[in-house]
Amino acid sequence: MGLQATINVHKYGYYPKGNGEVAATIERADQLKAIQLRDFGSIKTIRGISVCTFLAERKVAERQAEAAKSYLSKRGYAAEILIVNDESNPLQKGSSLLLWAETDTGALIGADAIGEIKKSSEKVGEEAARKLHEEITAKPTVDIHLADLLIPYIALAEGKSVFLTRTISEHLETNVWLAAEILRIRFNIEGTNKLFKVERIA
Repeated sequence: MGLQATINVHKYGYYPKGNGEVAATIERADQLKAIQLRDFGSIKTIRGISVCTFLAERKVAERQAEAAKSYLSKRGYAAEILIVNDESNPLQKGSSLLLWAETDTGALIGADAIGEIKKSSEKVGEEAARKLHEEITAKPTVDIHLADLLIPYIALAEGKSVFLTRTISEHLETNVWLAAEILRIRFNIEGTNKLFKVERIA
């Protein structure tokens, strides 16, 4: 859409103590471009990042990644997952796994899972992989968590935008209503082939 941004994680933070820290750099964009994400296409790559903080001795990040790769492999997909054994935040041990698929039409479909007390690393890996598999099986062009976050950008972009998502969340409905009220623009949401087409029409 013409917006250049980067995020660097300085400290990972976990519930309940938190204290995570990131630095975001966003370059000014005079005008956002509309997006046309009408077709899922074919998957080019599946990648991920498996992180644990002060849990390296238990190989938490590695176990999460292996469980995710095993789940996806059984369903015909190979995944490349970066392992991060972090020691940036001594206040709270924790872990997370982020996975994403990139298609040849430019769609990026993501899913994640977080570690919890009494939740095995294998469960975290399987949960993230199951969520991603559910998404890519439906063949949307935007995952359910990104869909509502795109609305403010689409609302400010020049021209009409469209994307396909698997479900309409309350967050998505709220953002569509709010953008339409504030900016006096129009959206259309309709079901199509077991997906929902979200379109800024004017």
